[in-house]
Amino acid sequence: MRVLIVDDEAPARRRIARQLAELPGVTVVGEAEDGLDALDKIEALSPELLLLDIDMPALDGLTLASRVRALPPIVFVTAHAEHALAAFELHAVDYLLKPVRPERLAQAIERARIRVERGERRAEPEAMALAMVAPARESPRVVSASRGVTRIFDARELTRLWSRDKYTAFVSNGEEHLCEESLNALEARLAPHGFLRVHRAELVNLRRVRALHHSSDGAEVELDDGQRAAVSRRTLAQVKAALGV
Repeated sequence: MRVLIVDDEAPARRRIARQLAELPGVTVVGEAEDGLDALDKIEALSPELLLLDIDMPALDGLTLASRVRALPPIVFVTAHAEHALAAFELHAVDYLLKPVRPERLAQAIERARIRVERGERRAEPEAMALAMVAPARESPRVVSASRGVTRIFDARELTRLWSRDKYTAFVSNGEEHLCEESLNALEARLAPHGFLRVHRAELVNLRRVRALHHSSDGAEVELDDGQRAAVSRRTLAQVKAALGV
């Protein structure tokens, strides 16, 4: 995967480049200092993915993503958690907080790889903003097969999906089902429909969240069907931003 790093701080670019060098199949094709520089580099280098900072001079990352439609998939890399909702409204592949942990970067790259392999580019910002607050024209499906029966579910009616061994589990109408699609793949596919990864093993429907619980053991989101999902410490700021709390 061909990656362009866009950040106004050279040490930050070097740090990300070193981490990317450890990932198989990833090539850093160039670096840009701000949004305007990024436009020139995108045209010249044809990257498949942008690692895009937000707070930059001349043209910041959010403005670039909202104004320029013909961009490759974007992973935002920033020190500011409060822009997460705006980033996902622009169909970001992922939203990483600095300092970026290697495992989170690897996860974001894998999501982007899935999108690139499917030939998907960013949708227009207007369409993505609509998808976050209203049902998509085409229902996102989750499939479960068991004992010779294949069942198809509208993901928007699900509250939570979680990893279980080699499967992804979810509950519909009080009954638990298993899906062979990985949580990473589901996350990449369902993010435009309001789903957010709140833990490495938990994907939740933001529209169905009714409370955020804090305790000495950590945090959990409470869904409107009574289920709860653990929120990891590293994603808590992103979850709060997405929920507007």
